[in-house]
Amino acid sequence: MQKSGVKALLAVLVMAAVSLLLASAAGRGLPTYGGLSLPLWSLLIAFGVQWLVFIPAYLNHTERFYDLTGALSNIAVVLVCFSLSVETDRNYLLAGLIVIWALRLGGFLFWRVCVDGRDTRFDKIKINFYRFLVTWTLQALWVFLISLAAILAMASGVDKPLGWTAGIGLLCWLLGMVLEVAADVQKRRFRADSRNQGQFIRQGLWAWSRHPNYFGEILVWIGVCIIAFPALSGCLYLGLLSPLFVILVLTKVTGIPLLEASANRRWGSDPNYQQYKAQTPVLIPRIPRP
Repeated sequence: MQKSGVKALLAVLVMAAVSLLLASAAGRGLPTYGGLSLPLWSLLIAFGVQWLVFIPAYLNHTERFYDLTGALSNIAVVLVCFSLSVETDRNYLLAGLIVIWALRLGGFLFWRVCVDGRDTRFDKIKINFYRFLVTWTLQALWVFLISLAAILAMASGVDKPLGWTAGIGLLCWLLGMVLEVAADVQKRRFRADSRNQGQFIRQGLWAWSRHPNYFGEILVWIGVCIIAFPALSGCLYLGLLSPLFVILVLTKVTGIPLLEASANRRWGSDPNYQQYKAQTPVLIPRIPRP
């Protein structure tokens, strides 16, 4: 095995081990079902589904079902947790918001890869067993951690009135969804216009931020965390890692760094792009300068 393969396998083991430790710590003292707490069931579903689908995906060297699998895993996790938890208004709200988000984003990304024929991020990865396995394992970690606040709120059994915190969380979620959907629609329309072939988008929300869809995604999970917060206590506060993990991944790992590097390769010598970068924030939107 090459050195790169060893590093990839080590990364897989580390992600799995960290997730297991986190799920075990968060599930301490919670009710068990079949010997496992809800965090551990969520972890088992997230990793089991990703690794199972990885096998045919690698054999066929395809990334077509990657994002769809992630979305369906999110739905499976939240519905299993909801079905095994006490029925409360908070649990209904959390489950509903996550299912809506997953159906929208998963459906959009699956449609996009079907229309485009491929996802360029995977061109070199999908033919390498170890690197491709890392991406599926990272998605398993993503599925588990982004919903952790909601999972722990459901598992807590706490039935508090929704109150003003739920209102703030819902508004944050709605704002994030609007930004994310609008940014995705604007970019697809821009790319569908043949006059924009080979150009970068700087219209609509993309004049306010270079990655407005990611800003919307972050707001979505901050909103979910705010709604879940009143039901958390003790070890369940580990659920607060959810939005922090989203921010970390999107700004430092697979989101913004990869897209910025790709954009620099394509338009780095273009003065218009350099001006766009100088005037437009990376993430947090700002009113465009005249």
